[in-house]
Amino acid sequence: MDGSTQAASAGPRHAGGNIRWVICALLFFATTINYIDRQVIGILKPTLQGELGWSEIDYGMIVFWFQAAYAIGLLACGPLIDRVGSKMGYAAAITLWSLAALAHALVRSPAGFSLARFALGLGESANFPAAIKSVAEWFPKKERALAAGILNAGANVGAIATPLVVPIIALNYGWRAAFIITGLLGFVWLAAWLAFYRPPDHHPRLSAQELAYIRADQENDAGSAPIAWRKLFRYRGTWAFIIAKFLTDPVWYLFLFWLPDFFAKRHGLDLKTFGPPLIAVYLLADLGSIGGGWLSSALIKRGFSINAGRKLALLVSAILVLPIVFASTVASLTAAVAIIGVAAAAHQGWSSNLYTMVSDTFPKSSVASVMGIGGAAGAVGGMIMARYVGEVLEHVGSYVPVFVWAGSAYLVALLIVHVLLPRLDATSVSPIVRKRFG
Repeated sequence: MDGSTQAASAGPRHAGGNIRWVICALLFFATTINYIDRQVIGILKPTLQGELGWSEIDYGMIVFWFQAAYAIGLLACGPLIDRVGSKMGYAAAITLWSLAALAHALVRSPAGFSLARFALGLGESANFPAAIKSVAEWFPKKERALAAGILNAGANVGAIATPLVVPIIALNYGWRAAFIITGLLGFVWLAAWLAFYRPPDHHPRLSAQELAYIRADQENDAGSAPIAWRKLFRYRGTWAFIIAKFLTDPVWYLFLFWLPDFFAKRHGLDLKTFGPPLIAVYLLADLGSIGGGWLSSALIKRGFSINAGRKLALLVSAILVLPIVFASTVASLTAAVAIIGVAAAAHQGWSSNLYTMVSDTFPKSSVASVMGIGGAAGAVGGMIMARYVGEVLEHVGSYVPVFVWAGSAYLVALLIVHVLLPRLDATSVSPIVRKRFG
């Protein structure tokens, strides 16, 4: 057994409590609300265009301003959360995005919606940096990928819940009520978060045994002193995360924003019929999110090093995405849903381990900052992807080039991650973080 395995398995074998999983549940529900608020406008797009007279260009600009704010916010929110801490950083973020969600009910013009979406993007950008920082604080390394997978599954639950719930609200009470009711969910969560969340060292309900379990394999965490934001770009770990997010996040944006169009163009579905295929895809994505996190955690518990456990899980995820290159050529809708669903599941498994890689290679005081930088790179990649997909569909008229690109992105990203970070286990985390280019 090598040093990293010993680090991963040191300390109490039994946690003696489950407070950390209550924290994980709160992170899961925050991510669910995040995606519900994000997707409401997409579900209501036909209604809003019909009632308010928007053009496709108007709607495109509204979406653009959300993505722009999301990228800007990810760059800014990381250092802020690292400075003020998970509790108040998360509270401020969900307050901002919930107020922005409510503001959609008060505006009518494209400019008004663009402003509301910009504020929503700024607030929502803090979700994953704050959540992964909380995971780093509350979980031993051997459980972090599983915890990240569970909270990341909230994105898929939100993607499933929105097309189920929002049309019912809008049909019965109007589109403004849809924004109001979903926006209020954030304040319900906020009350629970402020009442329950404390750092592990100060949580009144946390037993000494569970605290020891959480701290057991953190002695070799990559130091405790925060790294200045601008200096993070000198480290290989930052660039590994930036490049991996830039290459693979756009595939998730492809699923979120283009699957209905794909099902309509390739299989003749419409607003009334593409719901079940989308739900099936996101249900599979939920399983992948949790399964990918479970896989690396299980490997580490069974004696694999942190380096081997994380990278084997990333490799499995990358391989499972590959069949998506055939998604636009199969004639069967069921086959297409299965291929895309497995790819979506693999993406979420990939993300769970990629997020955890940050907490493996950086001090907890810098996790949110690195998450923000990488998330911004992913958002920029998503903006480029949107232009690329539009050009391909306009001039080629087929999703084949799009899915070929999507299928290859993960293996390319994993190769780059391995070149930049040949080891990320507990015995070599500190040298990796401090090793600079040149």
